[in-house]
Amino acid sequence: MALAILCLCGLSATAAEKREFTAKTDPDGVQRVEIRAGSYFFDPNTIIVKVNIPVELKVRKESGLIPHNIVMKAPDAGIDFRQELKETPEIIKFTPTKTGVYPIDCDKKVLFFESHKDKGMTGTLEVRD
Repeated sequence: MALAILCLCGLSATAAEKREFTAKTDPDGVQRVEIRAGSYFFDPNTIIVKVNIPVELKVRKESGLIPHNIVMKAPDAGIDFRQELKETPEIIKFTPTKTGVYPIDCDKKVLFFESHKDKGMTGTLEVRD
């Protein structure tokens, strides 16, 4: 609702704003989350899931020339991927095996400019009991 109000006012969400999503377990036993990426942001940028229940992330980027990816590296918790983002959604599957808070980021960088991570293209995955 707040995001809709911001859009109606002609404002856009910034990378620093917390946009949280708590995944629910579907009848088939999978937690599903849709993530949209764009000009140095992930939406949502805080994702809450339950431990030891499969997760499917449906990821895509907004249209534009700037390449983005989504990276999560926590192999000890069953989470380890680096996925290039496209305008067509793609599915990333994993099962978190350990509770904790794990970073999400885009590790793209062009020449001597700040990395996308440094520009605020970050988030967190919170794995709870």
